[in-house]
Amino acid sequence: MKNIPTLYEWAGDIKTFENLFAQFYDKVLKDDLLSEVFKNMSPEHVKHVANFVAEVFGGGQFYTLENNGSHSKMIGQHIGKMLSEEKRQRWVHLLLQTADEIGLKSDPEFRSAFVGYIEWGTRLAVINSQLTENPMDTNEPMPKWGWGETGGPYDPD
Repeated sequence: MKNIPTLYEWAGDIKTFENLFAQFYDKVLKDDLLSEVFKNMSPEHVKHVANFVAEVFGGGQFYTLENNGSHSKMIGQHIGKMLSEEKRQRWVHLLLQTADEIGLKSDPEFRSAFVGYIEWGTRLAVINSQLTENPMDTNEPMPKWGWGETGGPYDPD
């Protein structure tokens, strides 16, 4: 039986994710559409996002332990931000462009899983950004993303 690596292991290591998001947010801060949303982000924002995605992709508990984070906490960061579909699409475009520029693995299986997660997560961010209260229970586990699909149709309940 073949030992299948996690998406995190396949991508590299935590430095891969830190580099990806550092270069990505450099672009975001220069972007006409997105800079307004992120201009006041905390100095830790980039590391928190890198840690979150690395953990979701099967790395260590970077976000949970190092940043005292949770899935509920990440959802809470988007509440009331009123993000638009246009901003979501630009965010995704810049992230995928940055992934190509830094040489993130580009095989079809990895990129399919990577893009699948980015699409899923950003669409949830837009939905949650329209809310005034966090709908997620504080004990909700962190999402885990692998090589497969999401597991069924969207159900907000």
